[in-house]
Amino acid sequence: MDELDLVRDLYGEPPLDPWLKERVRRRLDSRRRRRRRFAWSAGALATATAAAVIAVLPGGAPDGRDILLAAATSAASSPPSRGPYWHVEREIGGKVSTLWVSTDGRAWRDAVPVAVPFSTAGRALTFEEIQRLPTDEAALERWVTGVLPPGARDEVKADAVAGLLWSKPSPPKVRAAAYRVLADLPSVRYLGPRTDPRGRTGDAFAYGDRTLIIDPDSSQVLSATDGRVTEVVVEAGFTDRGPR
Repeated sequence: MDELDLVRDLYGEPPLDPWLKERVRRRLDSRRRRRRRFAWSAGALATATAAAVIAVLPGGAPDGRDILLAAATSAASSPPSRGPYWHVEREIGGKVSTLWVSTDGRAWRDAVPVAVPFSTAGRALTFEEIQRLPTDEAALERWVTGVLPPGARDEVKADAVAGLLWSKPSPPKVRAAAYRVLADLPSVRYLGPRTDPRGRTGDAFAYGDRTLIIDPDSSQVLSATDGRVTEVVVEAGFTDRGPR
């Protein structure tokens, strides 16, 4: 029997310091609130699972690659979007711009018809082409490389891949593959937690002059900054509402 066992034998188990107990409880509650931003539904359960796979390095610093992989898990677990219109609402310098694209290919930007709503590296993409993009990350990276100019820099590839996350009606598994491609591109750097101009908290990643803030729990892009110009993603998804 050592000294600590002798103390327990004579005086019983010492009571836990109430202050320490409350401090531990607050820290656990805070962690749960950060990771449970949505209700416990089937989709939210997948979100919590994705959050759980985010690795923490010694010293408490999260690893950027694992955050992107967690976002990929969230994206892949999202139910397919429904509605006859793809709608993106973005804010740049206080001005709101909207894009509406019907599933049959008609498009309007700020209520004005447009002929080419989607493109990558100057190549026009149709709604149907985006729906048929590869869902395997290696195949998706090959596709992106194929549409880029020969010898394009790695950060150019990262920008083309990131465009599949919010500005185009990419299916959930395509978005998941895009996140996995970004996770393995050497030009993508993790900057840590950041707040977008609307006060929403996410994780920031940079490649070249571009910075992306994402919410890994929902897999949504919150904002994209190119130099000094920031596009705030107000809304991106399918809807029953037509252009207004």
